[in-house]
Amino acid sequence: MVAGFFFYYNYKFKEYKFLDFDKIILYEKHTIFKPKKEVYTLILFSSKMNDIQNLIKKLHPKHPVLAVDIYQSRKEYKNVIYTTAGINTIIKIIQYLNIYEVPVALNIKRYHKQLYKQNSPLEVIN
Repeated sequence: MVAGFFFYYNYKFKEYKFLDFDKIILYEKHTIFKPKKEVYTLILFSSKMNDIQNLIKKLHPKHPVLAVDIYQSRKEYKNVIYTTAGINTIIKIIQYLNIYEVPVALNIKRYHKQLYKQNSPLEVIN
């Protein structure tokens, strides 16, 4: 019974992934993004393929939107934390979160200081 309990919690712990903003650098228009809120809706997308405002309308997020543009355009939108990153950082995010298709959204929640845990399943935005 103890072994079953251990394996269940080990599985649940690994089910969702972590993002460490001490190691992952995201750039806003003129500054480096430092998370301040407890929960964000993270959207990974390409501005070459999608408009962030249309994606947000489809999602109806309940939390502040942290948009990561893999096309790396530096834009500003009202009520959106619009970020870009170097290609190596984007690859890390894609690998950490097991992303296979964009645009995709998920919630992340502060776990400890700059460490955020995936708090929802990945949702591909059609």
